[in-house]
Amino acid sequence: MKRLALLIIIPVSVLLAATQPRTYQTNFPATENPISENGNWINGETAGVSWGNIQTIGGHASGTNVSPATCSGSNPTGCNDGTAVLTGTWGSDQTACGTVYISPSLNRNNGFYEIELHLNTSISANNITGYEFNYSVRTSGVYAGIVRWNGPFNNFTVGVGPVNNPPTLANGDVLCAIRSGATLTFTRTPNGSTTPATLVTANNSLTNTYTGGAPGIGMFNEGGVLSDDTQYGFSSFQATDNGNNNPAPPANLRVTNVQ
Repeated sequence: MKRLALLIIIPVSVLLAATQPRTYQTNFPATENPISENGNWINGETAGVSWGNIQTIGGHASGTNVSPATCSGSNPTGCNDGTAVLTGTWGSDQTACGTVYISPSLNRNNGFYEIELHLNTSISANNITGYEFNYSVRTSGVYAGIVRWNGPFNNFTVGVGPVNNPPTLANGDVLCAIRSGATLTFTRTPNGSTTPATLVTANNSLTNTYTGGAPGIGMFNEGGVLSDDTQYGFSSFQATDNGNNNPAPPANLRVTNVQ
């Protein structure tokens, strides 16, 4: 009877695990380059080769490189964003939020500085797919939007969800990227507020290309210097899914009569 009872309990416990949301949160307490946090992250250079890694120092996550060339126009050549995403299996509906860090010593218009949240993102050698929710750190010519990464280096689609005239970012603002079905939403909660403002919501032919992958973060530095990288990024990060892509319980179990 002990064997029979065990066989009955297993599918119930697996079923419960399959419906629980997966979550992760951190305020980047360690000093690591690249970020690992006990193996919970994979990085754009270490695993993806062509992009940059993310580092953590002083309670902040930041980039580790500078674009050697341009990352705009019809023929981009330098889109080597520092990127890191969480490991493990995540449900297709995902939310990622990060608290913005901007040092007062950064000359914010000295280059094109950008912070990013990522959803449904997968990294392998010379290949990254998923969705980038980006926000410029500049105080002039500010931009934000949602971009689809198509796999190879410098191959991306910018028309997923542009934001018209976004507010200037401030230290302590909270950005959130949300996926629900085929709808992608980008929000900003100003520092000192508890009410998020929707920047853009997109549901079009580009938003349902990738439904696997994991949440993550990214940084971009074009035109600045390497020491600028640690002057902006995130001071905390949290991610969750709704459990809709976790392993299903086993099927067709058979109970045998054993002694």
